[in-house]
Amino acid sequence: MRAAQSLAAFGGSLEFDRLPREVVEATQLHVLDVIGCGLAADSFGLAGEGRSAMAELGEGEATVIGHRRRFPAANAAFANAMLCHGLDYDDTHPASVCHISAVVVPAAIAVAEAGGLPGRELVTAIVAGTETVARIGAAASGGFHRRGFHPTSVCGVFGAAIASARLGRLSPEAATSALGVAGSMCSGLLAFLNDGVETKPIHPAWAAHGGILASRLAAHGAQGPADVLDGRFGLYETFVDGEADISGQLADLGERWETLEIACKPYPACHFMHGSLGASASLIGRVAVHEIDEISVTVPASAVAVVCEPAIEKQAPRTDYEGKFSLQYSTASMLLRERVGFDTYSAASRSDPAVLELARRVSYEIKRYESEPGAFPGGVRIRTRDGRVLEADFPYQLGAPENPMSEAQIRAKFRDNASLLLDAATVEALEERICSLALQDDLGAVFSPVAARMVAV
Repeated sequence: MRAAQSLAAFGGSLEFDRLPREVVEATQLHVLDVIGCGLAADSFGLAGEGRSAMAELGEGEATVIGHRRRFPAANAAFANAMLCHGLDYDDTHPASVCHISAVVVPAAIAVAEAGGLPGRELVTAIVAGTETVARIGAAASGGFHRRGFHPTSVCGVFGAAIASARLGRLSPEAATSALGVAGSMCSGLLAFLNDGVETKPIHPAWAAHGGILASRLAAHGAQGPADVLDGRFGLYETFVDGEADISGQLADLGERWETLEIACKPYPACHFMHGSLGASASLIGRVAVHEIDEISVTVPASAVAVVCEPAIEKQAPRTDYEGKFSLQYSTASMLLRERVGFDTYSAASRSDPAVLELARRVSYEIKRYESEPGAFPGGVRIRTRDGRVLEADFPYQLGAPENPMSEAQIRAKFRDNASLLLDAATVEALEERICSLALQDDLGAVFSPVAARMVAV
């Protein structure tokens, strides 16, 4: 059996009653987290171009963040996914290096809402899509990045297709074709790293949209190759020169749950930096900034091209998005301002001479961490002017399963994000409904509050 056939069979046969309680609870929290990220992005006026473009294409039956009109499912998924990834604050599955929830959740919500399906069906579809993306990406962990591809989009489209196929009750054969069609929609280049433009949020948007479209094409009889993943000219041969073996990832489908390995973010910045940023945060209060002579951050080799190089440009990011991918600048900001938040990457912050001067003193070293690829590790070593050395190392960043953010912390993050756009009563009701998503029968009622701005922004 081909890999696509195995994933299609898994997605189609998965039932809510077979899901472990902890998987359901984790899924609901990831929905909460990613919706909060989308609301926060909208409050800052970020990543709304997708919504504006999709609004031109007509009305439908799926809710859109910050828009009173509803869109057709695929268009709503595009608009919402772009917003949910707009701040780069959404979760990541470390082994696949994919922002899974930003793709699968908007796609599944849109299809389920348009189809009038209950929350338990939505949760099941999200799990099916999540497991699909995680395993496809983890089979070539780091390989897509090394070749300049963004695996969130490249692998994410398959998860969106499986989630949509599951909600549409496609046959295993049709679901396999949906994956085959989705393979022709794989895309997403890391070229945005060259000049800091905000192309990256379009990647999950296109994957969510493409996955739904692939599923609907298959439902209408379009055929796709069953060897789209593991065959000649398939995903792995084409994108990573065949340096992947997905068989091990498929052997325990339905027994081991990659959903539980997804890491939430405590900082609105690239996940590759979170280990080092956490290490730097742990030293706050132990050294005064004026005492610092030099700073050396440690990172795994996989992070260097994304957040450390070109070093000169990383020391003085030109845009807010470029700042989110600069370990030098972010480390300096953490030590000087004792936090990394939304304002860290504002124009005023990026032009602060004190931060820029400290960023020039940040260098990096490559270190091999045993926790890779299941985490985003990192460390820091600070040498003071009088010769003291302070060190900290985070093999598992805050948010990793081994160093998790608690449910209370994830809920608090949601409230902070959602409150930027919605009033307190609406935020509380939305939080409770999403955290009991599997018990909800009317998804339109659950998600309708995200459509309207309830407070001035």
